[in-house]
Amino acid sequence: MTDISLRLDARLGRIHARQRLGIEDDHEAQIFGQGLNFFHLENWYSIHAVIRNGLRFTGLYGRGCRNAENVQLRLNTIVSSTLPRGFEGFRILHLSDLHTDMSGPAMDRVTELVANLDYDICVLTGDFRAKTFGPFEAAVDGVARVRASLKGPLYGVLGNHDTVRMVPALEDMGIRMLMNELEVIERGGERIYLAGIDDAHFFRVDNIEKAAANVPADAFSILLSHTPEIYRQAAHAGFDVLLAGHTHGGQICLPGGIPITLDSKLPRTMGAGAWMYHGMMGYTSVGAGSSVVAVRLNCLPEITLHHLAREDQ
Repeated sequence: MTDISLRLDARLGRIHARQRLGIEDDHEAQIFGQGLNFFHLENWYSIHAVIRNGLRFTGLYGRGCRNAENVQLRLNTIVSSTLPRGFEGFRILHLSDLHTDMSGPAMDRVTELVANLDYDICVLTGDFRAKTFGPFEAAVDGVARVRASLKGPLYGVLGNHDTVRMVPALEDMGIRMLMNELEVIERGGERIYLAGIDDAHFFRVDNIEKAAANVPADAFSILLSHTPEIYRQAAHAGFDVLLAGHTHGGQICLPGGIPITLDSKLPRTMGAGAWMYHGMMGYTSVGAGSSVVAVRLNCLPEITLHHLAREDQ
């Protein structure tokens, strides 16, 4: 057994670790079947060159590459009557879909943006790697370069591009990975609850019930998920907020930001930005990196700064 396998057994428990590793070995890079979608474009590597050459033919490739490097800082306010008063003004920096080994110039822009930001915690909602299989060391190195510019407590979840074998390296650099787990955040004697689930889109190893088991019924709680597709389960489990990514907002969109595809089973109104479902506030980041090809059209990449505010009744 490798050192990584031993560490995963110790960190996650033998059953979770073996289950996750076994599912990866059985299904990684699968194009049809498995996961919430039947078809997985990101795993069809022969089509990537077709997309790239098609954009070159239309004259959009250069602009798309420049757009992919132009990461924006977006602000979002989350207002809740259940937020403890001590957390008024609490700030959460949200990074998603870094794909660091594909999106080097975008990551340079991310480090530039975060350098002077003021925030209390940082959350990373998965897809650190470009490909969905194979070596992951370059992606981990890319995360380390971004992480060097981040401060304060960091929390993360894995995405459908990520292998669980990355977890020890990510935690060694100070990112607390939430693998169907819960973290309690205290401030001035008050608490909020931050849960995170393993990938629900492709590997389907999420367990909201386990993550939420110790959240008090009247507490303010946030769920981190790579994909927003579990919005129904999250809302009915009682979470106040869902922070996610995965969709890239479509990445290659029609004018007006209309996505050609979101690669997700969810309403298009939830494909990017802020939304609400059954009283739960959600935010779907369009991501800082790019997938399949490092281009963006009519959908600039982003990092997001969420401000928590209390709504007094």
